Amino acid sequence: MHRPTPSPTAIAHPLRRQHLMALAALAAAACLLPGKTVHAQAWPTKPVTIVVPFAAGGTTDVLARALGEKLSTALGQPVIVENRGGAGATIGADYVAKAAPDGYTLLMGAVHHTIATSVYKKLSYDFQKSFSPITTVALVPNVLAVSATTPAKEVKELVALIKTAPDKFSYGSNGAGTAQHLIGTQFSAAIGQPVLHVPYKGSGPLTTDLLGGQVSMSFDTITPVLPHIKAGKLRALAVTTAKRSSSLPDVPTLQEAGFAGFDIGTWFGVLAPARTPADVVSRLNAEMVKVIQSPDFKKRMQDIGAEPIGNTPAQMAEQIAGDTTRFAKLVADHKITTD
Repeated sequence: MHRPTPSPTAIAHPLRRQHLMALAALAAAACLLPGKTVHAQAWPTKPVTIVVPFAAGGTTDVLARALGEKLSTALGQPVIVENRGGAGATIGADYVAKAAPDGYTLLMGAVHHTIATSVYKKLSYDFQKSFSPITTVALVPNVLAVSATTPAKEVKELVALIKTAPDKFSYGSNGAGTAQHLIGTQFSAAIGQPVLHVPYKGSGPLTTDLLGGQVSMSFDTITPVLPHIKAGKLRALAVTTAKRSSSLPDVPTLQEAGFAGFDIGTWFGVLAPARTPADVVSRLNAEMVKVIQSPDFKKRMQDIGAEPIGNTPAQMAEQIAGDTTRFAKLVADHKITTD
């Protein structure tokens, strides 16, 4: 009896079924793998927020927005900048420290946080333990700036004016426990004359009051005051780093002006809450470093007086640990408090 020959389709059917079953088994196994692999494929699926712990208009804000603009394209998701200023940048840091460690809420941190660790005795977070460093974005020198109406043309002339009428002089900062506060306290000790400290929530309102004469001087980063220095509305007397700034090459350092021991600049970097998946931190680091090292971003940093960095999470962690130890001594030596 003749039996019909099975068609190729009929022969292949069991094989296809076995193949599909194998694929299904692989997919199921993938779901059981550590979250690292699956998470890397899924993240990000919604907007990412960078929290700026200062008011809008300052260097932290400018850097976060410049980075966020490019990062949004790289990630394929909107990057939102949210300002949460106050208490020397600790309010914003506290918010991010308590956020879900999923890579969607980040902090644009700064050197200020390593100082605040010693100044604020009851912080609800530990800056070295509550965050996962991603990368340092840039370093910006600080500058001693005064109103153009101030008679002093150099630091020693300013010191003479302060000693003549100390009650008429004050300096503004971005809040207690920030680099500006530390520099101001160190400067007061160096000249042997206390100068009133006036804290603000950020460089924006500080610069407005400096221009208006509500405060006599500031030790802010170059970025917010540079346009006003170039316009002749503010005068730069010295930078606080050991080397001169390429943005203000004719302005001496405080050391050159006769005040030894000054070498403080402000770095800014991005951190995620602790326990953020390693693959997410790695992805963020890779994308941010690409942005930071791109020619147009470097040019933008140069225009605002910043030096782009773009290091590894480990290098940023080492920087944070070193600065925390270094500034703890300065805070203790100068008895800096949040009062």
